[in-house]
Order: sequence, then C-alpha cells, then structure tokens
Amino acid sequence: MGEENCTSVAEFVLLGFSDVPDLAFFLFPVFFLIYGVTVIANLGMTVLIQISSQLHTPMYFFLSHLAFVDFCYSSIIVPKVFTHIVKKENIISDLGCMAQFYLFCAFSITEVFLLAVMAYDRFVAICNPLLYTTIMSPKIRIALVSFCYLYASVCSLIHLCLALEIPSFKSKVINHFFCDLPPLLSLACSDVTKNELFLFIVVNFNEILTIVIIFTSYLFILITILKMHSAEGRRKAFSTCASHLTVIIVFHRTILFIYCQPNSGDSVDVDKVTTVFYTVVIPMLNPPIYSLKNKDVKEALRKVLGSKNILY
Repeated sequence: MGEENCTSVAEFVLLGFSDVPDLAFFLFPVFFLIYGVTVIANLGMTVLIQISSQLHTPMYFFLSHLAFVDFCYSSIIVPKVFTHIVKKENIISDLGCMAQFYLFCAFSITEVFLLAVMAYDRFVAICNPLLYTTIMSPKIRIALVSFCYLYASVCSLIHLCLALEIPSFKSKVINHFFCDLPPLLSLACSDVTKNELFLFIVVNFNEILTIVIIFTSYLFILITILKMHSAEGRRKAFSTCASHLTVIIVFHRTILFIYCQPNSGDSVDVDKVTTVFYTVVIPMLNPPIYSLKNKDVKEALRKVLGSKNILY
C-alpha cells in the first residue's frame, strides 16, 4: 500500500463481529450470560476467600488472585463488545485502544504466571505436606504474587512503548473485537519488526518457562499420587489434577496458536474466533473448575449464607 495512504490516527474502528450481523445478534445473549456468570463467580470467589477464615491458606490465596485477574481481563474486553453489538458504537480512541491493550496484556501475562505458581503450590502441598506451611509462608506467597503482577506490568509497558512509536497506519479499522497487538501491528505503515520480534521472544519465553514449571510440578505430583495406598486418595488427586490441567492446556494452546508464531496478525479472522475462548469462556470456567467443587469452598459458602442445605 502506498505511503500516501498512511496517516496518523486519533481513533480506531473495531470491526468486531459487525461483518457477520447474524452472528453478532446471536453472540450478545451468549456473551451477556457468560459475562454475568464470570463477574458473579469470580468476584464472589474473591470476596468469599477474603471473609472466610477457613480459606486463608496458600492455595486459596492464589485462587483469589486468579479470580480477580479473570474478572479484570474479561471486564476490559466484554463490556466494550456489548456497546459494539447493541449501540453499534465501534469507535475507540487511540489512547483508549492503547490502554485496553496494555491492561489486557498485563492481566493475561499475570494469569499465565499465576497458573504456574498454583501448580508449584500443589506440588509442595502434595509432595512435601509437612513443609507446606513453611515453604508457602505469607511472605513467600506475597512475593510470588507480586512478581506475577510486576513482571506482567513491565512486559506490557515495553509492548506499549514500542506500539506508541508507530507513527502512522494504513487503516484505522482493526479486524478484531478489541485492541490486540497482532492486528494493530498488521496496520502499521512503518517497520514493526522490532515489535514483532519482542512479542515473539517474550511470549515464547513466558510460555516455555511456565509450561516447564507446570508440567514438572505435575510430573512429581503424579509420581507421588501413584505411590499413595488409598484408592480414594488417588482418585481425588487425579480428579483435581485433571481439572487444573484442562484449563491450563486450553488457555496455553490459544496463546501458543495466536502469539507464538511470526506474523500472527495475518490470520486475524481465525485469531478473533480463538480469542473468544480465553477472553470470554475460560474466565467463566475457572471458578467452578478450581474452586466451587471443593468441599472447603462449599462449607465456607454455607456459613456465609447461613444455611446448611443451600448447596444440596
């Protein structure tokens, strides 16, 4: 595209699902229901863990932060999608676009590392139960969570600074339902090799590091479970691990598919559909998979609601 068609922009147009009106009409009630469950489940879980003393353990400490992060990065995107579908307002300012991208990136990276920390927490709890409270002391827990937030903020800030250096764009229409980096880079008139290289390196580094931590932790957990004499204990442990790994695999597969390949912005239509899973669906699934099937959580919820039969 010629240089004469390149210009600086003060606002972007998010194409979203407007190119498929029938699909957009169908997605609104689905998104509305899923987002409602996401907000209630994640905020409810966060509050429940804070007010229930029996849930003041390392595992639930990390779960409360996971629930908070799920609520945040889903809320950064989904409400804007509602305005696109209902009010047909698909314009977002350049600063709003950059802010949305930065916050989404920060919370997404935070979740990636929180999942790894939670896997390590389960490894310590199952493989070293006598040292669990010592290893996962309050200071260590706070340090681990702080690292997740701080590291994610720094990575996202670098991405943001590099994106702000782009002087002009071929078009102001972003073929996505939120301001993600790959489709934004695909519109740049200037050379964005530096942006794409940093994105490729950082995402692959994050994925490799966290996946190694997760699967190493679960490998030792598996070995420990197989050594258990109680069949019921093995069944419960396997069930818990399978649930955790299911969410982890789905979440990481979407990230690997979208970001861990050069020039991923060229397949935006496929990425747009895939992104729905980890921005809309997974935040809703995490609370029931990680927490609501847990007896401790059920008991804490009964006490808060003041009814012994509320969950039966």
